Amino acid sequence: MIDRGLQWGIPAVFMRGGTSKALMFKRSDLPADEEKLHRFFLAAMGSPDVYGRQLDGMGGGLSSLSKICIVGPASREDADVDYTFVQIGIRDDIVDYDGACGNMTSAIGPFAVDEGLVDVVEDGKVTIRIHATNMGKIIHSSFAVRNGMALVSGDRETIGVTPKGAGIRLDFIDPGNSRGLGLLPDAKGTTVLELPDDETIEASLVDSANPCVFVRADDFGLTGCESPEAIDADTAMVQRLEDVRRAASVKMGIAASPEQAGKIQSVPKIAIIAKPGIYQTLSGETVVATSYDIAVRMMSMGQAHRAIPVTGALCVATAARLANTTVAGVISARDHTGILIGTPSGILEVNAIVDCTQAENPQTRQASIWRTTRRLMEGLVLVPKQTLEK
Repeated sequence: MIDRGLQWGIPAVFMRGGTSKALMFKRSDLPADEEKLHRFFLAAMGSPDVYGRQLDGMGGGLSSLSKICIVGPASREDADVDYTFVQIGIRDDIVDYDGACGNMTSAIGPFAVDEGLVDVVEDGKVTIRIHATNMGKIIHSSFAVRNGMALVSGDRETIGVTPKGAGIRLDFIDPGNSRGLGLLPDAKGTTVLELPDDETIEASLVDSANPCVFVRADDFGLTGCESPEAIDADTAMVQRLEDVRRAASVKMGIAASPEQAGKIQSVPKIAIIAKPGIYQTLSGETVVATSYDIAVRMMSMGQAHRAIPVTGALCVATAARLANTTVAGVISARDHTGILIGTPSGILEVNAIVDCTQAENPQTRQASIWRTTRRLMEGLVLVPKQTLEK
């Protein structure tokens, strides 16, 4: 850490990756003391904040804007760099290493190139092999470089982001079973979850890129085409979704109890799914039912996501390839290769290659998506010294 008088500073880069933003740190620049590191992360993001805005830090009051990425030398021979994702709570002091962020994964390769953590050609296409330590998986990030730096401008569109940018292809290699309990932790396409009010609900529990639980919109009196604001405004429904998520967490072996599941907010993600319908995106564009395959509204850290987490989208694509899941039950017939997901920000295409030759033990061989990223700022992130002395 660098002494700046009344504050400590750590070199950092602020980047957008897909529809998320995060502080990017090199592992070598961070303190080894875990408690001090967590205090620094919270203060850097402006958490906890009872107002939910993180005005005294770099966070933006949304789960997609309260993230940290740590990049360092690879700890595996089949990788070029290690990438650790940290989700920071907004209103609370949660520092969560349990999840993974696919959107920010798009920033890892370019960050590694621009910071000189890997050797690349001066001009052309490169593939950086990323070891995502949170889930112990390898991700191939392929993109163009010019003069030894990651290309920024291009014609690739990312829904939820206004300017186009240079395309980055992310291939998640064998992304299933990140928790060691299989692609289907409950060993079946659908399961019945018991809720605190003695009610039950049918859901699909799938672990591919990130553990997710999929529930039908009509089980909540929804169409699946609601806006994030409408979902967040129904606090009773949001609490019921959280109850389902916690029950799924226990069923998937992530938490030992619903109470413990409440402290692990990043996983599993919970998604409301439905057949395609007509709706308006956050930008005001009208999306018609015939233009996509499935409507998805996914929750992230207790809030309705403004688009969809990349790992969640990849899990949707995987679940669509599995028989008897809730996703397979509502998805429209397709005559194209990828899965077109209707999200609040527009239509996103993803794909997954799933091997179902062994019905009792299916495998996701690869899941892929295109993203864009950009370095926004670089320098020192400062926190008051007294924050680290508590």
